[in-house]
Amino acid sequence: MNSIPTMTKNLLIINVLAYLATLVLRMHGVDLTSLFGLHFCMASDFHIYQLLTYMFLHGGFTHILFNMFALWMFGSVIERVWGPRKFLFYYICCGVGAGLIQEAVQYGTYMYEGLGAYDYVNAGGVQMTTDAYVNLWTTIGASGAVYGILLAFGMIFPNERLFIIPFPFPIKAKWLVVGYIAIELFSAMSGPGDGVAHMAHLGGMLFGFLLIRYWQYHPDSSGRFGRSQGMEFFDNLKRKFDERRQNGGMHAHHNPDPRRETDEEYNARQRRNQEEIDAILDKIRKSGYASLTKAEKEKLFEQSRKS
Repeated sequence: MNSIPTMTKNLLIINVLAYLATLVLRMHGVDLTSLFGLHFCMASDFHIYQLLTYMFLHGGFTHILFNMFALWMFGSVIERVWGPRKFLFYYICCGVGAGLIQEAVQYGTYMYEGLGAYDYVNAGGVQMTTDAYVNLWTTIGASGAVYGILLAFGMIFPNERLFIIPFPFPIKAKWLVVGYIAIELFSAMSGPGDGVAHMAHLGGMLFGFLLIRYWQYHPDSSGRFGRSQGMEFFDNLKRKFDERRQNGGMHAHHNPDPRRETDEEYNARQRRNQEEIDAILDKIRKSGYASLTKAEKEKLFEQSRKS
């Protein structure tokens, strides 16, 4: 647990504690899902705070296991790249966005079936009031936020290769994301009945995509999340290396002593050096500065002096 970033660790702990509390309180007649799960907005049990609380509840061990595994696997990496505050903001936005999309889909169903015109409905052979029926439309789980994290990983590291069971070969992250989108769309279009909020999953990815695009077009807006000075230093260092490369660092240079090194040899050395620096910076983003070897730290320090 010590190697897990702070915010990811806290989210894991909160979700597990909420799941255990659900099990314990249920034995004493208290249903947390009814209180804090996301009810349909036209139902009497709906409360606005449920857009936040629903994402910390889960319906079973398998449900929370897969969500928390994905949060640990991908969230740890994304938090190291963005920092804890930006990561938490993104996570909450994706979760709330997923809830809003689910509410919109349920409202469409409500209007399409004309439920507002009836006081009673027949559900599975049981007659109940319309209000009691729509109160059953309750959504729980961190899946929307987790799918947003998966999307972020695919956009930041599109060519990162992952081994996914049951495939015996690695899959690039960008294709994994595309695959999940296709599966969720197909499942959603196949019709309701499996008890899974597929549109909420897609909603989390949609809000995540829009937020990442906004940050890409407004990079200064990320400053309000208080990224660490260390990460800002490495970002600036990376930017300097990129500028040097764009301004001719990778092109032929006049060599003052052609007997020692030709232009071709110089360019080859520069390319190798740039590849090493890029690999070191990527390693920092994934695992932090402390993961570097002594030689890698010396290499980075040497290049920062030249920049």
